[in-house]
Amino acid sequence: MTAFSSVTHICRDVNYGWIIRYMHANGASMFFICLYMHVGRGMYYGSYTFSETWNIGIMLLFAVMATAFMGYVLP
Repeated sequence: MTAFSSVTHICRDVNYGWIIRYMHANGASMFFICLYMHVGRGMYYGSYTFSETWNIGIMLLFAVMATAFMGYVLP
């Protein structure tokens, strides 16, 4: 069974599967919106002056972005 057929099965055959899929997609988008707003707030208030905390936050940002990219491109 391929990834596409699994998603198709969930959307078409599972009760309310379509809403679960769209809630998952919109939830992931909202997570990234909140993440970027958090980084923007840190830049606005000058939190980058605390270099250790800022660097850990940027590493976490890149880790989340890499995880999202792999979740998008892998089947």
